[in-house]
Amino acid sequence: MTRAGWIVLAAALAGFPWVAGEYYINLSSQIFIAAIFAASLNLLVGYGGLPSLGHACWLGLAAYLSAWMSLKFGVGHWVTAPAALLGTTLVACAFGWISLRATGLGFLMITLALSQVLWGTAYRWVSVTDGDNGLRGLTRPAPFGIGLEDATSFYYFALAITLLAVWLMAMFVASPFGAALRGTRDQPRRMNALGHDVGLIRWITFVYSGFWGAVSGLLFVYYNKYIHPASLSINTSAEALLGVIAGGSGTLAGPIVGAAIVMILKNYVSAYIERWNMLLGFVFVAIVIFMPEGVVPGTRRLVAKARKAWGRAR
Repeated sequence: MTRAGWIVLAAALAGFPWVAGEYYINLSSQIFIAAIFAASLNLLVGYGGLPSLGHACWLGLAAYLSAWMSLKFGVGHWVTAPAALLGTTLVACAFGWISLRATGLGFLMITLALSQVLWGTAYRWVSVTDGDNGLRGLTRPAPFGIGLEDATSFYYFALAITLLAVWLMAMFVASPFGAALRGTRDQPRRMNALGHDVGLIRWITFVYSGFWGAVSGLLFVYYNKYIHPASLSINTSAEALLGVIAGGSGTLAGPIVGAAIVMILKNYVSAYIERWNMLLGFVFVAIVIFMPEGVVPGTRRLVAKARKAWGRAR
């Protein structure tokens, strides 16, 4: 995208709450949260070649830690937020050490198994999580004294965090470390022979991905002011993975577009179509057939093809 295109996009995002209703503002906030979550998963799937079905661990764990500390000890968000991020990142360190003993299908199944452990714990540890009832009665933070209770304020807060997250993840993949990460994805044996520690590179990426998944979890619990064990379920991980693949893995914009597609179908279309999951399946199949590389790379390919055809016609 050109500089002018970025300026137009920034202006559109900044001015959106002034022209949209509260429903669409809230929907946009949910898309921002899903975008961070999908983009963090894309670090593993697209750039590391490590498909995971356990990414919901980080969203749910950070949300539960923040909610539990707030309700149990009555401390403010300025304590619960960093503590939840730290706790989730430490768990990601341990889970990464376990999961990365395998690759491919083995890695996928280990991440799924570990996430199911946390999901089952959230359901059964009633004294901490309140089981199927979830933790409720939560509040939103007020950074710099600015309340986030209304839809517009939270929209700008989520937008700011999303822009920061995407920028830092973009810097991560554009760095020499990101190049080494792509090398471990494409040629792990050659990277090993060149002296790179493939396991360490993947582990750092796993932990970094878990950190941003935790950030999305904090935004998730701030938005809903409620957390339920379903946030740790395989459905949450699968929706994020679906968004990454549909939008285009290994690209910065792909997971954001894919997350937006999933969230719009989940929140907007479901109001009119009872079996919206079936429609989501049809959309995904259509994307795989006509744009197997994803919506963003596929659109770029079609635009380049159209420009070339237009140039020949002229």
